[in-house]
Amino acid sequence: MRFERLDMPALRLGEGPVWDERRGVVFLCDIDGERLHAVDPARGALRDWPFEARVCSIGLCDSGRLLIALAREIILFDPETGARQSLAALDEPARHRFNDGKAGPDGRFYVGTMDSGPERGPHATLYRFDPATGLAPVKRGIIVSNGLAWSPDGTAMIHTDSGAQWIDRHAFDPATGAVGPARRIATPGEAMGRPAGGACDALGRYWSAGVSAARLNVYDLDGALREVHPVPCNAPTMPCFCGPNLTTLLVVSHQLTSKPGDPHAGGVYVARADVAGASVARLRGL
Repeated sequence: MRFERLDMPALRLGEGPVWDERRGVVFLCDIDGERLHAVDPARGALRDWPFEARVCSIGLCDSGRLLIALAREIILFDPETGARQSLAALDEPARHRFNDGKAGPDGRFYVGTMDSGPERGPHATLYRFDPATGLAPVKRGIIVSNGLAWSPDGTAMIHTDSGAQWIDRHAFDPATGAVGPARRIATPGEAMGRPAGGACDALGRYWSAGVSAARLNVYDLDGALREVHPVPCNAPTMPCFCGPNLTTLLVVSHQLTSKPGDPHAGGVYVARADVAGASVARLRGL
């Protein structure tokens, strides 16, 4: 797979890309840069919006607005007008913040937290957010919640812990949002690629950003490693299938662990994929 860098500024901590098929853009986060970006996967940067806090993850709404998880707050944001509405606040210790989040097949937002203290422990949580009922815990005992993705039929949810370095599969009911018990399918280490963000393809395989190994690891849903794709950046954080047929693969990265002057650090890269991605749901009622 041949990757090319998009024409846009380097990201400090790129995360959360999601394809908006209506606008024909990828929305993505620069968490530590405290910015939301809109990117054309063929041409590069289009627009960005500054925020007063870390911008951690994004969900597309039926209305065209965006649900954004800031460091400790979930807001509704209109990229056309800039209007913002606060929806929920994180009630966890001050050293915790929101991290990876995505819209689930049930039309609700799933978002995890991370322990960013000096001695990280398994104290973070994966939540389901419903605008009618607020945040409800789905899974506890996590260090850095990450890697949310769903199989094409919506019946399997993949979830990773970048701190504990595991990948879990859960049975998922796309009608109700019921999440089954975790089944650990992979435990990749630093050399193989600590699991960060992920995405599913149309074949039901899970593409995991190996943030410590400059590669994408492609697993089947039983955890067998099927493919490995090197990427130009040394710290890829999340892949996203995008473009009209979901056959463009976009990868974001960070520059937090890069050596000074690394020309690839924080870049956003695209390649032609040999398989289409699974479509990502929108949030209902927002």
